[in-house]
Amino acid sequence: MRTANDLAQEQGLSGWTLRDLARRLGMAPPSLYSYFASKDALHDAMFAQGNREMLALEIGRGRDLREQLGLGSQGFVRFCLDDPVRYQLLFQRTIPGFTPSEESWALARAAYDHVMAPLAHVGLGDQADLDLVTAVVRGLVDQQLANDPGGDRWVKLLDSALDMLAAHFTKASTRTKGAV
Repeated sequence: MRTANDLAQEQGLSGWTLRDLARRLGMAPPSLYSYFASKDALHDAMFAQGNREMLALEIGRGRDLREQLGLGSQGFVRFCLDDPVRYQLLFQRTIPGFTPSEESWALARAAYDHVMAPLAHVGLGDQADLDLVTAVVRGLVDQQLANDPGGDRWVKLLDSALDMLAAHFTKASTRTKGAV
C-alpha cells in the first residue's frame, strides 16, 4: 500500500499500472494478484485507508458554533492539503469507473460522521446545514489544490468563510426561534 501510494504521488492515481507496482516492489506481476485482484481493489484498499486516517483525526470541542467550525475545519483542511492524492481519491472521484466497495463506503460514512458530529454539540445538525459547511470548506480546498498548490491563496480565506457560515447559521437560528 505504501509503495502504491508513492506511485500515486509521483504519477497520479491512474498514471501507473499493477505491473509498475510489482516492478517497484521487485516481484513478478502475477504475484501481486495474490494481494489485490485488480487495480480497483488496490484503490479500494487505499480509499479505506484514507478514511481510517480521517477517522483518526482529533477534533476538539468548541465552546460555540464559530469555535467548533474552526476546530473541525482547520483539522480537515490540514488533512486534505497534507496529501492531495488522498484528497482526490476520497473526495473527487478522479478514477474513471472506480466505485468503492460497500465496506469502504461504510468507512467513508463513519469518517464523515466523525468529522461532522462535533457540530451537533453546538446546535448544527440539520443535513442541509452540514452540506453547506462541507461545500464551503471543500470548495476552498479544491480551489487551493487546483489553483495554488503549496500556497495559501484560498485556505487563508477559511476564517472569513467560517465567520460567514457562523453568521448565517446564527441568523437562521434566530429567525426560526422568533417564528415559534
